[in-house]
Amino acid sequence: MGLVCYAKIAINAGNLIIFDKNREMTEFSSVLLENAVNELARLPGIGRKTALRLSLFLLKEEVMRAEALAQAIVKLRNGIHFCPRCNNIADQDLCAICSNPRRDENTLCVVEDMRDVMAIEKTAAYNGLYHVLGGVINPIEGIGPNELTINKLIERFDHEKINELIFALPATVEGDTTGFYLFRQLKAKGCKITSIAKGVAIGDALEFADEVTLGRSMMNRIPFDAG
Repeated sequence: MGLVCYAKIAINAGNLIIFDKNREMTEFSSVLLENAVNELARLPGIGRKTALRLSLFLLKEEVMRAEALAQAIVKLRNGIHFCPRCNNIADQDLCAICSNPRRDENTLCVVEDMRDVMAIEKTAAYNGLYHVLGGVINPIEGIGPNELTINKLIERFDHEKINELIFALPATVEGDTTGFYLFRQLKAKGCKITSIAKGVAIGDALEFADEVTLGRSMMNRIPFDAG
């Protein structure tokens, strides 16, 4: 027979795959590149092709830029924590909203997660405080009241003077279920309980609503009806 090939080459989905009897199968010519692609592909919305483009882009950039990105990610993961008051993300002891003396501390807006805080803040239609639940009640997913920050929300009424409680929850079955539960738990506190107007499309998350629609929803709040 002719020469013995110690490596075989194949094409799979447009990518070069190398088979070597002395090495594990690798999709690229570099194990380091493949490791980077694998890690980037773990991110939501990032497929392997996009991960490969990002990896190759970083290879073409200055080393300092790649190092700055890596440091920013590490600092993000190690430096940010949840605000002990509202459960929003924070760099300091309290988040920037809770520590702002210009915010209306008598109005409290309840949201599903921190992305909803960002969406409402973009409207500039609200100047109160927030409480981030960390999710909504969803028995199918195994998420009950104890998995959310509902107890912390109830405790805030013991040491904060809250005149109005606003439910800015998703217009979904899970969001409505969470709102009904909170209403039953907090209606005896004596504060006004409202819900944002249903200008947000049914089934949509707040983060995907346009700023005008979300802003009008915040300004045209309606009394919350548990019936």
